[in-house]
Amino acid sequence: MEKFAVIVAGGKGVRMGSAVPKQFLPLMGHTVLYHAIKAFADAYDDMQLVLVLPEDQLSYAQMVLQSFPDRIDITIVVGGETRYHSVQNGLKMVSENSIVFVHDGVRPLVTPALIRQCYEQAMEKGSAIPAIPVTDSMRILEDDDSRPIDREMLRIIQTPQTFRADVLLPAFQQEYVPAFTDEATVVEANGGTVFLTMGGRSNIKVTTPEDMIIAEALLKDRAAHA
Repeated sequence: MEKFAVIVAGGKGVRMGSAVPKQFLPLMGHTVLYHAIKAFADAYDDMQLVLVLPEDQLSYAQMVLQSFPDRIDITIVVGGETRYHSVQNGLKMVSENSIVFVHDGVRPLVTPALIRQCYEQAMEKGSAIPAIPVTDSMRILEDDDSRPIDREMLRIIQTPQTFRADVLLPAFQQEYVPAFTDEATVVEANGGTVFLTMGGRSNIKVTTPEDMIIAEALLKDRAAHA
């Protein structure tokens, strides 16, 4: 079965406090986005890569491509107004008989092992949504008050959110609503069922300067133990 990675990179870098979009910031000698792309290229030799970028960031794409020592084939697609519309544009490049990974371009520490794990489950069950348990105490707000909530019932959702194409593609024919915060919510709104799989603690989303420090430390540790 064909494999497509739709990597969505639409960040502006506002919380990062940088004029450069966060996915193009330097991380261990490459861009943040490079590390995310490389994980998918390393996971499967036949992975087809689709990179979704805002129109005003297309000029950065060459910088990422030049980071790869060998030629790498990436289809570049212009994003849309929201994440939903950006993913929808990326899915136009996907064939019907395939497994589709949708990944945040600012999750540079995703591993080939997690990608393969998601693929195997999506083949079996139709979907694989990486998730990790919550370790902090949690409270839910109720107007000016709050109350504790059982963290055992909560999971932090990650990417790559992975689906058989026959599950994902029809779901993205729906009209957009603000409740579509990720691909799982889109599939569920279309009557589909989503299945969680164990994510990784290191599979962080780089949003703040502190996240960059953590990501660099984790990558250095991986390199030391490689």
